[in-house]
Amino acid sequence: MRDRLLVFVKAPRPGAVKTRLATALGDDGAARLYRVLAEEEIRRTTPRAGEYERIFFFTPEDARPEIERWLPGETLEPQQGQDLGERMSLAFASAFAAGARRVAIIGTDVPECGREHVREALRSLDDHDVVLGPTHDGGYYLIALDRPQPAFFQSIPWSTPSVLPATAERAGVLGLSVRMLDPLRDIDTLADLRAEWPRVRPLVMGAPLETLVSNALSAG
Repeated sequence: MRDRLLVFVKAPRPGAVKTRLATALGDDGAARLYRVLAEEEIRRTTPRAGEYERIFFFTPEDARPEIERWLPGETLEPQQGQDLGERMSLAFASAFAAGARRVAIIGTDVPECGREHVREALRSLDDHDVVLGPTHDGGYYLIALDRPQPAFFQSIPWSTPSVLPATAERAGVLGLSVRMLDPLRDIDTLADLRAEWPRVRPLVMGAPLETLVSNALSAG
């Protein structure tokens, strides 16, 4: 199989994920929400036979045992690199070195992202050098390439609202054509959670997390 989806996933440890939501939900609540969001995106991006191979790149490096318990039977690789750009660049390089023809990377905090987005991105690489799935906060939920592009990930202000425009500008400097998918919302803040609550609520219906989030949204 020559198409690959690389899923960047974090161990759902309290205090280490969804930290901007922890003020409202607490560390444990934010970690539980991250796990719910990740599991929905994982479910929605599960490939059907012959579509693409999926590999999970996890962090931190010592989290393999807990990731194996969380995602049994999945192919796991530790993330390598000092910042997000280097981690993505090295993950792309690893996939292409293993024989992939087209590769996409997604994170795990956009539960609306599904296999249709992945398939559209991979197909679009037949006519474009880069495919990006924009988020409403100025980043992107998906990036796809048809070959290694280490220079593409340099000089990007990661974790800022300028990630997407800076990435598009970098593509122009390198002479790379870009296809933009439809924008989706990642869930990092209470405002994001409020906007996506109609979609998220069914995922936690009847669980203590539903009450916790409902109370936080009412208070906020």
